[in-house]
Amino acid sequence: MFRIDVDGEHAIVEFVLDGYIRVQEMESFVQELEKATASLSGRDIKIKADLRTLRPASPEAANMIRRVQEYGLRSGVVRVAELVESELVALQLNRVAENSHTDKILRRFWEEAPARRWLILGDEEEDESPSPRPMPG
Repeated sequence: MFRIDVDGEHAIVEFVLDGYIRVQEMESFVQELEKATASLSGRDIKIKADLRTLRPASPEAANMIRRVQEYGLRSGVVRVAELVESELVALQLNRVAENSHTDKILRRFWEEAPARRWLILGDEEEDESPSPRPMPG
């Protein structure tokens, strides 16, 4: 099962992949994800992928994930936050991300709030240091 939502305000495509995804369902998911990404064309697009309940994918499904990641990079995706719990799925996704070169813009999270915050703010939150106080007088 999958679900895709678009947050137009922040240019975030959020999706959930749940359980074992068969190739036919993965094809539908890829088409819907490409449409959602295209709807934000011309903007810095962010992806929030909730894969916490995803079962390991077949080689065909993993290949489709790689192709959709490559499409995302060509379409203006600048950050990808993955929520993953299974070590086996994480290992499989690492391989896919390396092959698609998405690994350079990807971070993995355990919880939604920090993932969403990073997607919206990027690294600026970590880079901000308190500004010095003006000297009196």
